Amino acid sequence: MRAIIGLGNPGEAYAGTRHNVGFWVVSLLAQRYSIPLNRHRYNARYGQGEIRGVSVLLVQPMTFMNRSGEAVRPLLKAYRLSPQQMLVVYDDIALPLGTLRMRARGSAGGHNGMRSIIAALGTEEFPRLRIGIGAPPEGVDPADYVLSPFEENEKPLMRQMLEHAADACEAWLTEPIEQVMSRFNRSYLQE
Repeated sequence: MRAIIGLGNPGEAYAGTRHNVGFWVVSLLAQRYSIPLNRHRYNARYGQGEIRGVSVLLVQPMTFMNRSGEAVRPLLKAYRLSPQQMLVVYDDIALPLGTLRMRARGSAGGHNGMRSIIAALGTEEFPRLRIGIGAPPEGVDPADYVLSPFEENEKPLMRQMLEHAADACEAWLTEPIEQVMSRFNRSYLQE
């Protein structure tokens, strides 16, 4: 079994914000494979199903972003999954809009959700998929920026990015991570 965990903030007020792209990818996968996200335990909303022949949990932590580890740790424990059996999907302001980066391990890089997960699990050794949302404009607080919606002109690229991110998650389930990285780690701005 594997887990794909998309980070975001629960509640309608945050639904359309940049910080919730991880939630969107999980929702897209749930839609593609008819996996209802109808379980509510471990501070998470999730569903269990099969993608490409692999048993998978699709997870949206229902804690706020900076407490994501409070959902991830008990869920992994309950399903007896190691950190290496999960893929965490989240936004990154350090990457330009239209860029994907999958890695097998790494630091939190200033992302509060990842910092919480690393602290809760006591390791940085787990795969992650970062979705570039672009840097805040000059003079805009990064905290305000990630909690803002995408501009109208950014939405077509973002929809395309979500599809590519979901494709990358699917590939991670059945292919070596290095292979997935070489195929998906790039900017999709030119397409």
